[in-house]
Amino acid sequence: MRMKQEFTISIFSENHVGILTRITNVFTRRNLNIESLTTSMSALPDVHKFTIVVYSTRDEIEKVSKQIEKGIDVIKAFVLTEDEIIHQEVALYKVPTKTLLEGNEIEKLVREYGARILEVTKEYTVIEKTGHQNETQELFDKMDKYGVVQFTRSGRISVTKSKDELLDNYLRNLESKKNGLTAN
Repeated sequence: MRMKQEFTISIFSENHVGILTRITNVFTRRNLNIESLTTSMSALPDVHKFTIVVYSTRDEIEKVSKQIEKGIDVIKAFVLTEDEIIHQEVALYKVPTKTLLEGNEIEKLVREYGARILEVTKEYTVIEKTGHQNETQELFDKMDKYGVVQFTRSGRISVTKSKDELLDNYLRNLESKKNGLTAN
């Protein structure tokens, strides 16, 4: 059996209704669970970026990527590994303000984990932590002893370690090929 590993797929597309459903259906049909999914605008005008984290084999994820690229609104999908990207997630923790005031344990955890307090009300305090999933989970596990009321974590956001945006390079190569073909 081939070894499964974590992959981050960066998909660039036009922003049309239904594209998210079509992309996630590709994973569903192949019985692959999406661990994290984030969508946003990209640096290019009118181009959106989907960042999807999944555990799979290299062969399987390459097939998924090619199938996604067949979608009419998809410009390009890039399969990336942990060593090819810089990534983060954001986590929010809501704790009773009473717990914060009764001792300094939560304050110590906020400092130790490089978190920050976003809002303090009479009833609750909201704390934010940016980091990798294992870091935000570890802080949750430690703070939960003091009564975390709500917890949420965003999906992964990432940029590649390459000097240029992969999509820019891809589009330049397409344009060069197109110009080379039309010149002949």
